[in-house]
Amino acid sequence: VLSVVAQQILSILSAITAGKQRFDFEGTEIDLDPTCGIFVTMNPGYAGRSELPENLKALLRPMSMMTPDISLIIEIMLFSEGFTTAKVLAKKMTTLYAMCVQQLSKQDHYDYGLRSVRSVLNSAGALKRADPDNAEDVILLRSIRDMNVPKFVSQDMPLFNALASDLFPSTEVPAIDYGALQQAIEAELELAGLQKHPQTIRKAIETYESKLTRHGNMLVGSTLSGKSTAWQMLVRAMCRLRRENVEGFVAVKTFVINPKAIPYANLYGEYDLQTFEWTDGVLSKVMREQCADEKPDQKWLLLDGPVDTLWIESMNTVLDDNKMLTLINGERIAMPPQVSLLFEVMDLSVASPATVSRAGMVYVDETDLGYRPYVESWLQRRGEVSKEQATLLRELCGKCLSKALALRASQCRQPVPVPDL
Repeated sequence: VLSVVAQQILSILSAITAGKQRFDFEGTEIDLDPTCGIFVTMNPGYAGRSELPENLKALLRPMSMMTPDISLIIEIMLFSEGFTTAKVLAKKMTTLYAMCVQQLSKQDHYDYGLRSVRSVLNSAGALKRADPDNAEDVILLRSIRDMNVPKFVSQDMPLFNALASDLFPSTEVPAIDYGALQQAIEAELELAGLQKHPQTIRKAIETYESKLTRHGNMLVGSTLSGKSTAWQMLVRAMCRLRRENVEGFVAVKTFVINPKAIPYANLYGEYDLQTFEWTDGVLSKVMREQCADEKPDQKWLLLDGPVDTLWIESMNTVLDDNKMLTLINGERIAMPPQVSLLFEVMDLSVASPATVSRAGMVYVDETDLGYRPYVESWLQRRGEVSKEQATLLRELCGKCLSKALALRASQCRQPVPVPDL
């Protein structure tokens, strides 16, 4: 494909050099804009990408890029958001991110790059405008926590809290009362016959918070950790609050697609090479329809399935500030504010850093949930079980299950890894 692109670029550059107004391009005569420019951004180290061929490299002038001064960028952005102590806060934030890179565990979904920094600063700016009299270090620390805590695995939390308290001593972030939203989530959990576990409620709220600042978010976690329950309860809670006419909430429609259930061509669409007819893909069709719908209801496109470099790389222009899906037939589908993407994935081991940095992350850890909520919900559904029998079953599960799972983890070999739950 890249060799074909090289030939096309060569024909354009040759026509510009010759000063032509019209030229032959792939058998079709078209107008030429002599001021056109061709720019290629590349990072061939990513999985699923390849080096440029030599005949294409020869047509382009290379330009190397260097890592930006993040401290200076943070300082300027804080000043522009109205912070008066931007210099001190920029130093603290840069140090905190550097310490996180060095000391926290290495996870595929962790990102401390410029996009992550920007989302924190945009959130801090919004909080500053909403409450201009609040202490600036409290505002920044709250934004850092809101943007980063949802993605941390449980063992990294104590270390992150220690680093934050060292750099922001005597700065206490007040607990946020989610009031109506939390009550609605709890009511929906009860209605669904599920347990009001703090982990499920917290992850639903973190997903809501993440969606306020980013239009593309990922729920990351192993099977049965509660990812689907978190977003489903959030959707139901938001619809309930809309019915009750609570200000700030709108109804949500969801469209679930498994991107690995169909070939790549059926996901985004393809050309028939014989007839040159365009066949629409599932994702492009759903996205076009929902982006054209101007109703204020939120539309969430749920992509529930494993991430691989083939289909996720095509989403990069949708996840960044362009918010544009570009199809191979040249069509561009712009994503309005009421449409957003939510990915439900087990891990991001094959996703490139470009994809990870573009999406908001909410990590759902199965160890935080445990097996007890499943046992309670099971007993709750079995109406014929008496209270005495339920108590006995709980005691037996507590006595046997933990030991059995520990034994399996330490002494058994699994040909196919299976979650504890």
